[in-house]
This record gives sequence, C-alpha cells and structure tokens, in this order.
Amino acid sequence: MRGVLLEGLTWEQAESALTAASVVVLPLGAAAKQHGPHLKLNNDLVMAQYLAGRVAEASDVIIAPPVTYHFYPAFLEYPGSTSLRLETARDLVVDVCLTLSSYGPRRFYVLNTGVSTVRALKPAVEALAAQRVLLRYSDITALTAEAESAVSEQEGGTHADEIETSMMLYICPSCVDMGRAVKEYNPAPGGLTRSSDGAGAFSASGVYGDATLASRDKGEAVVEALVDGILRDIEALRLAEPLAPA
Repeated sequence: MRGVLLEGLTWEQAESALTAASVVVLPLGAAAKQHGPHLKLNNDLVMAQYLAGRVAEASDVIIAPPVTYHFYPAFLEYPGSTSLRLETARDLVVDVCLTLSSYGPRRFYVLNTGVSTVRALKPAVEALAAQRVLLRYSDITALTAEAESAVSEQEGGTHADEIETSMMLYICPSCVDMGRAVKEYNPAPGGLTRSSDGAGAFSASGVYGDATLASRDKGEAVVEALVDGILRDIEALRLAEPLAPA
C-alpha cells in the first residue's frame, strides 16, 4: 500500500508524514442515510472506505478518517437518515482541513460519495482558498457518466437504483439484499417523499430508479471508472501550484 492511514500513526509519525508536499484525502460517506429496503444506512460509508482503500493502494497520499455526517436533506422522511445544515457541513470540512494544514499540507481531496454534498463542498473550497489551502473533491456523477451510460438499462434514477446497487454488488455483495430490491421511479423536483401527495418525488421504498436491474458486472464497470477518475483528480491536485499568499 502506497498511501498512509492517518489514524494508524502516532503523533510523531504524523509529524513526519504531514508535509507541504502531502496530499490528504478525506473520505466522505454517510453512515446513516436511507438507501431503500435492500441497502443499509451505512451504504455511502462502505463505498467511501472501499474507494479510500483503492486510492491508498495506488497513490502516495495520506488518508484521513472518514466524515460520516454531511449535507443530505433529500432523505429525511426515512427513519435513520441524518443531515447537517449546509453551513455546518461546509464548516466541518473546512475545520478538518485547516487543522491538518497547520501541520504542513496545503492540498486536500474530499473523496465524495454524495450528490447533495457538493452544495456544501463548493463554499468549503472558497473558504479554504482564502486561507491559501487547495481543496478539490470528486464529482461522482461526472466521473461515472460515461460508464453508467454504457451499462444502464433503467428508465431513470439516481438513488439506491440500478447503478448504485450494482456498485455495491461489486464493492460489498454481502451488503446487498437483492430479494428486497424494487423499482420505483416517479420523477419530480425536490427530495424524496413517502407521501403520495407530498412535495418531491414519491417513493414509498426510498428507491429512485430500478434496483432490480443491478448486476455485479455493471458495478465493476462503474466502480473501476470511478477509481480511475479519482486517481486522475488526485494526481492533478498534486501537480497544482500552491495558492499564493493573499
């Protein structure tokens, strides 16, 4: 493994590892967010930890402990789901990066497994830039778009659907109960709702798409494309010029 897990170091080892040349990767994945009846609440955390492991195998980075709470407002009608306020989610990432940057690193990459999280990550980039700290993050929909287009058969969907379920069949097949996978796709603006006359996209199950079409082979294609994209992002960040003093 080329990368280093920060949590496994002593403070003296961390002092040696955290240099101005370091790239620090911050995995971001919800530990409590609904993913339909066939996937667990910690689905995004499992994905983030898997991807962090793949990055650590291939890249000379420092992997920080995962962020398990962030901005997920679209799922709060489903018990167990959690969300921070946008400002809190922004500041959580800013504070972690600023703390670690005080030891030397100026380049940070949020290994982001969410979509709504981007709304809080964009202002975090701006806040850190004001402190001369570079922050970039993975845009999972952009990094997987081509691979998804090649394998997807569902009418549409973005959550606990054919694609996300396929990814988990590849990453952690024991985390998926395909016997409970369903199709539920009722396009509408806003978050998901359990009420048929509520505001948003109605989904009694929490699925938005067709999870029954998922397969491990589809998941492999999408996950490998995602890993490749993340590694490209990180290498581009490593080569980026440090921000000049204000």
